[in-house]
Amino acid sequence: MEQTHTSHNGTAATPGAQRRVLVVEDDPTIVDAIATRLRAEGFLVQTASDGPAAVDTAEAWQPDLLILDIMLPGFDGLEVCRRVQAQRPVPVLMLTARDDETDMLVGLGVGADDYMTKPFSMRELAARVHVLLRRVERAALAASTPRSGILRLGELEIDHAQRRVRVRSEDVHLTPTEFDLLVCLANTPRAVLSREQLLAEVWDWADASGTRTVDSHIKALRRKIGAERIRTVHGVGYALETPTP
Repeated sequence: MEQTHTSHNGTAATPGAQRRVLVVEDDPTIVDAIATRLRAEGFLVQTASDGPAAVDTAEAWQPDLLILDIMLPGFDGLEVCRRVQAQRPVPVLMLTARDDETDMLVGLGVGADDYMTKPFSMRELAARVHVLLRRVERAALAASTPRSGILRLGELEIDHAQRRVRVRSEDVHLTPTEFDLLVCLANTPRAVLSREQLLAEVWDWADASGTRTVDSHIKALRRKIGAERIRTVHGVGYALETPTP
């Protein structure tokens, strides 16, 4: 584990100033490149190179965000994600060397918020870190100024104030990203939203290269609320189905 580092480049505070990012990766070249880029963005950065060290550092240092490789010594990134999320909720950006949708869905299922497949650009990684942290800030703001009431769409209930979802009166655990994605679809039920629209609204990400991220989150959401509730419009996007009045 490295010492905590602060950016001393003399520039004005950036959106990442004073935010803590824990980078968990066993490849020294990759971890150094990520840490260097994030420090240049104004983040405080610590690193860990195996599963046990990652969990211990997360508990002691309380990072604001975790960048987590799936393949790690000790135990893998999925187990790290489970243990860290059990300690306290924290946004997680998962890294995978394989373009394997199963890995992505499992990662989302244990609490990851987003994923990137290697190789990736440091520019895109830094942008996604900023997006994830902005989403946390928006969620905190929404919790402090909640909408009144509960949105009911048939057997689906969305409680904006508590950020809770129920299906047939049973609680459904959603990650922060899944909740925001569901709310985005529920704001205009039955209307088809393109992948690009969903990227812009939920991820604040305008690059169409991220559309597979949308697809994977939709699949994870379907598993939790029921596949029949989200309709795919091939070549366009997705719509939330609602009962016929």
